[in-house]
Amino acid sequence: MRKKIVAGNWKCNTTVPAGVELAKAVVAAVNASGDPEVEVVVCPPFVHLTSVAAEVTGSRVRTGAQNCAAEPKGAFTGEVSAEMVKSAGAEYVILGHSERREYYGETSATLNKKLAQAFAQGLTPVYCCGEPLPLREAGSQNEFVKKQLDETIFLLPEADFRKLVIAYEPIWAIGTGKTASAAQAQEMHSFIRGAIADKYGRKVADEISILYGGSCKSSNAKELFANPDVDGGLIGGASLDPADFLGIVNGFKG
Repeated sequence: MRKKIVAGNWKCNTTVPAGVELAKAVVAAVNASGDPEVEVVVCPPFVHLTSVAAEVTGSRVRTGAQNCAAEPKGAFTGEVSAEMVKSAGAEYVILGHSERREYYGETSATLNKKLAQAFAQGLTPVYCCGEPLPLREAGSQNEFVKKQLDETIFLLPEADFRKLVIAYEPIWAIGTGKTASAAQAQEMHSFIRGAIADKYGRKVADEISILYGGSCKSSNAKELFANPDVDGGLIGGASLDPADFLGIVNGFKG
């Protein structure tokens, strides 16, 4: 049975003290009334990781990082290695987010190095893929996403591939208030799962969690999560509100 996951990407938000308070509130909410079948992950900024990881220890909440370096160590000022991320208490790491690709020029070649670093440290990558609006409007979204997969995670041996999580993020729905319809989300998630089946076999495809990452809120989580191929969400702004985030965590409940 595939794991249901709701991960909060805090992006470049909150100070360390505010982040610790947010983590406390998320832990309290999830422990009190969160769906026990859902793995909950919070991904704070790097400088918060150690403090937030300590705060969630012993709870039902896990910690992830928003990125990691492509190199293991060395003269790379400003970079944070996967080993550092792991030592700070993270279990997950987001890789290939559209904002990293667009604003910081991350390429498939870079992501392949980052994936290798994450696996070497026993981190679970949350690999992001998704199309911009012009390609969606042109009906080319499937070809674009398939190319992203072919150039990165589809190069992995099956043993490593089984260890990751995929997040589909329609770029046109991130931070815009727009959301892919439940039907659009299911269509792409089904396409991705089918591509996995073609590459690694149906058994592997049926075991991989695929998250939706485009303006998911407590108000639309139930409809999105009702789709057979949507296994949870990679949540942006709504993860900064404990009540809204809890509503998303509970989106699988009938």
